[in-house]
Amino acid sequence: MAPVVLLAGTAKQIERAKETERILSILHQWGIHTLGQLAALSRDDLAARLGMRAVEMWERANGRADRILKLVSPPESFIESFEFENEIETIEPLLFILRRFLQQLATRLNAIYLVAKELRLGITFADKSHYERIFKIPQPTNNEDILFRMLHTHLENFTSKHPIVAIDLEAQPSRSVRQQFGLFETALRDPVQLHETLARLVGLLGADRVGTPVLEETHRPDAFRMEPFAWEFGPSRTGIFARDDEENGPNSTLSLRERGACDSTAVRGCVPLRRFRKRKRATVLLENNRPAHVRAAEVRAGLAVEGTTMRQDGPFPLSGNWWDERAWARVEWDVEIENGLIARCHCDQDGWAIDGIYD
Repeated sequence: MAPVVLLAGTAKQIERAKETERILSILHQWGIHTLGQLAALSRDDLAARLGMRAVEMWERANGRADRILKLVSPPESFIESFEFENEIETIEPLLFILRRFLQQLATRLNAIYLVAKELRLGITFADKSHYERIFKIPQPTNNEDILFRMLHTHLENFTSKHPIVAIDLEAQPSRSVRQQFGLFETALRDPVQLHETLARLVGLLGADRVGTPVLEETHRPDAFRMEPFAWEFGPSRTGIFARDDEENGPNSTLSLRERGACDSTAVRGCVPLRRFRKRKRATVLLENNRPAHVRAAEVRAGLAVEGTTMRQDGPFPLSGNWWDERAWARVEWDVEIENGLIARCHCDQDGWAIDGIYD
């Protein structure tokens, strides 16, 4: 029904516009070209000759028509800016101005029952360059102290080559958010404190060293990246009591080679590999392109890998990312040393190293 109403309204507007053009054409033929000339005509005579549409035009010309105004509120912007008379090279004047900005923004937001969900800080330097930083507020709030600590924590480690001449601060408003948690979910006791702690760690260690480790989609062993930490619960795929190891099988955490070995009828049990997260450099002697002797420093307290290999399993070549600058390649071997120790080693462009030992 909506398209029909829209077409009917449009047709009515077109017909009204055509009627207005017809009346204006007749008025021009009468020599009526201004509003004053139209207002001087007789209302009754105009209605008798040209109809009610001409009367509406006559009433507008005489100021007798009433029309309801449509109230259109301009978009509200929560932004404060300031240009310094002198160039700023220290943080104290900057923090003073930001504190005043936050007080004004909090007052305006509280007046319309909104909270700040995001802050945008802009700094203009003497060389006309501009710096911008967006702060995501973990729990939207108008608390001046909380918002000021976020800005202060960032500016503590901020450096620039040129003095500051102007600053602006913008707040993105939102309504207060209430979240319904599941039976086994919980909220953070203090999301702001966690955010401040993470911000301080980022300032000390760098953004690439703080966050949640996520495995890369590659066959390269131990390849991962750091993503910003987020307190979120992923949706359960088969119920709240489902476990990944029950869905994917008892060997879901093993590599393809280990899973294949466990599934083989020739192997009665799986031997777990204790990996070394920091590679242990090793010296390997080859005989017929196979490891014949392995020697490495202490890989663990009181445990050294050294001796003649009794058995070798391999080689297992691995490679990836050959299409870009992150190309890598390595060859892995599983070796059993004469003292009964079973280890996994590999060779790449950096030489030989011990990946781990089998328990």
